[in-house]
Amino acid sequence: MSPSFGRGVMTNHIIDMKNTDCALIIGSNVAENHPITMKWLLKAREERGAKLIHVDPRFTRTSAVADIYAPLRSGTDIAFIGGMIKYIIDNNLYHKDYVVNYTNAAFLINDGFDFKDGLFSGYDESKKAYDPTTWDYQRDAEGKPIKDPTLTNPRCVFQLLKKHYERYDIDTVCRITGTPKDKYLEVLETFCATGAPDKTGCIIYAMGTTQHTVGSQNVRSYAMVQLLLGNAGRPGGGVNAMRGENNVQGATDMALLFHIIPGYINSPMNTPDHKDLISFLKKETPGAANLPVSTLAELREAVKAGFPNSGFKINTSKWVVSMLKAWWGDAATPENDFAYHYLPKRDEKKNYSHMAMFEAMYNGEIDGLFVNGGNPVVGGPNANKEQAALAKLKWLVVLDLWLHETAEFWSYKAWERPVENPDVPKMEPKDIPTEVFFLPAAAVYEKEGTASNTGRWMQYRWKGAEPVGDSKPDLWIIDQLCKRIKKLYEGSTKPEDEPITKLTWGPYGEGEEPEPVLVGLELNGYIGKFEDHKPVENFTKLADDGSTACGVWVYSGCMTTKPDGTLDYKPMWRDNQDNSKTGLGLYSKWAWCWPLNRRIVYNRCSVQPDGTPWPGDEARALFKWDPNNPDGDPKTGNPGKWVGDDVPDFNKYLAPAVGPGAAVPFLMRPEGVGCLFATKKDMKEGPFPEHYEPWESPFKNLLNSQQNNPCIKVWEPDKQGTADKYPIIGTTYRVVEHWQTGALTRNLPWLAELMPNMFIEMSEELAKLKGINNGDKVIVSTTRGDIEGIACVTKRLKPFTVDGKEVHQIGMTWHYGFNGYAKGDPANRLTPHIGDANTMIPEYKAWLCDVRRA
Repeated sequence: MSPSFGRGVMTNHIIDMKNTDCALIIGSNVAENHPITMKWLLKAREERGAKLIHVDPRFTRTSAVADIYAPLRSGTDIAFIGGMIKYIIDNNLYHKDYVVNYTNAAFLINDGFDFKDGLFSGYDESKKAYDPTTWDYQRDAEGKPIKDPTLTNPRCVFQLLKKHYERYDIDTVCRITGTPKDKYLEVLETFCATGAPDKTGCIIYAMGTTQHTVGSQNVRSYAMVQLLLGNAGRPGGGVNAMRGENNVQGATDMALLFHIIPGYINSPMNTPDHKDLISFLKKETPGAANLPVSTLAELREAVKAGFPNSGFKINTSKWVVSMLKAWWGDAATPENDFAYHYLPKRDEKKNYSHMAMFEAMYNGEIDGLFVNGGNPVVGGPNANKEQAALAKLKWLVVLDLWLHETAEFWSYKAWERPVENPDVPKMEPKDIPTEVFFLPAAAVYEKEGTASNTGRWMQYRWKGAEPVGDSKPDLWIIDQLCKRIKKLYEGSTKPEDEPITKLTWGPYGEGEEPEPVLVGLELNGYIGKFEDHKPVENFTKLADDGSTACGVWVYSGCMTTKPDGTLDYKPMWRDNQDNSKTGLGLYSKWAWCWPLNRRIVYNRCSVQPDGTPWPGDEARALFKWDPNNPDGDPKTGNPGKWVGDDVPDFNKYLAPAVGPGAAVPFLMRPEGVGCLFATKKDMKEGPFPEHYEPWESPFKNLLNSQQNNPCIKVWEPDKQGTADKYPIIGTTYRVVEHWQTGALTRNLPWLAELMPNMFIEMSEELAKLKGINNGDKVIVSTTRGDIEGIACVTKRLKPFTVDGKEVHQIGMTWHYGFNGYAKGDPANRLTPHIGDANTMIPEYKAWLCDVRRA
């Protein structure tokens, strides 16, 4: 979503689902996995007559309550959505005023850009990567993009988009996806009707969308549809990710990803353009790379003056310097380059993703591993290999509630398999050198702190019970770990030890356990010394001169000071009155939402360019322009500002205008608009999503000669299954009775009783073909191994007709392992080590297998 909108976040929030006229749920089973979302969707249907559409390979509980269910073969989302894009354009269903003013549809593209038979211009076969130089705009003398607001120039984005998807006609799409034509047409007609100015529709997705070799492009295709229909930035609209856990959003905000530092800033690498702070900032600040500046002071003056093609990320220097100040305090001085050299630098030749890490581990390149709240022996792809990789470590530390499968990967039971397979590693405990340390951790109900939900709501949770036995909150564990490491380095004068010896650490209160509110102060940012407890107002007040410190700039604004001088931690807010005048359900005083408590991002789009509501949609207009408001622009002294129910995601002092001087609707994008065309390095495999088959597929690509995404990362090409031996499509999913890898729920006997066995779901037609009865034990095999499960023969899965041929798909839950009350073989012993080119997410949702009676 970041290449499309500017941020990689859910655009709206859960309660906002009640404002939609139509919801397209694709790659998600919200009824079972996100039931509160379903609650608000049902309210939209009850109160607004909203239509619910579900697109999924399996008829689920979401399908059962949907108005329209359309089956889709796993891995063919781009074909499905590409056909929708063609349908929108061919039938003039796009929201023209929105498209012209709020997207880059009018921008002219470099004459060198081209697309031929599945490949965009710039592809290097030897590197399996693109040189994206031609994926850029035509620019004028000032470097600004050239536009054609009539959308008729053959080099404008709109015309290139139209040309790209002209191959995605309805019949071709249905041949690829296996979706019945009448159902596909019903989906197109229903959802594309939300392009009317008085309608909005939302798209809801989850891991069924992302866990593919084209997962990132799947999401981008959804964003493009919403830009065409004018649904982004409006109540009841947007592209809304359903996260796999309640704090996945918070985890990514904190940079628990391999390629970023907090606040979604690329982490530095050991390259010349990241050699020092000014080089790094020039590289990572849009539009700054070619500025004639060589010092931070010169960059600061350039930022004050402004420069084109930067967007709000022109402030990157303030975010980075304030973070360095929060981490290294007095050592982060201008003379010391604000301690930038203390930050670890990625090796540009290395891949630091989950799969690459386990491959390196398997090859003996890593000595030790911390696993905090994870269980890769069950949850990791190609789990047989990942388990074997753990046996190559010198030490392993596991933080969790129970001794789960990863903590006991060395045990006899961990190496038992239903089928003897010489290609699957098997070891004896006595032969495993790994020393395992287990740190018992407190459950979510046994500790305090914040969690940020999928809608970016940062909510405080109070302790409900004391931790059991010796278990400790992970905040206590990390705090103790850091303090003890610092103690070991105490007194060192070695320069290489300074990242540890100079590291600031609180103080986070007087007790044994850190106070979450004081951790929140560091996230928010402060002025002066940490001990003074003076929170910075918000990220607009951050500076790059060392006067402010801030752990995570997007969280700046989550704390202020009460009249009595105590800290007001906004995630604790619990006013359950809806503050929106027309009942939109913003609840702006319940918890706090980043950025700046803004509940719907890109919300300038909720009104027309002239500032008036979209025709017929007055109730969903979030703002209006008040020209006489005395609380005007403090810089100019001019009266007037935007007022409304939400926090503006744009300059609230700019009067309504079209063209230069207008408040930009997508301020995190350098262009200031939403992007139908992704430029330069925004997407690794092309500016437009293109259909490629999954890495393992029983079919040839019908749209181009490139069978697979040309940029994916393949670790073991010899493990690619083929349809002659593995003719069935396999996928994984969740059930409501279990949670993630099951470490929590399989250790609870009442939940284990509800869902006791690993099961393999298949159609009646496939069961008949294979001679399998409901309840039989079956073996599922891939090139990576075999698992055993109980056959679950249902009507929820049906054979697909793809290009005139019948193909079967089976599904299985991925919650099971060899520990707990409910046991079963991990489904991920079957899934491949294959990475999406942008995120390296594994392809859990589409792979080839076979099934037989045990």
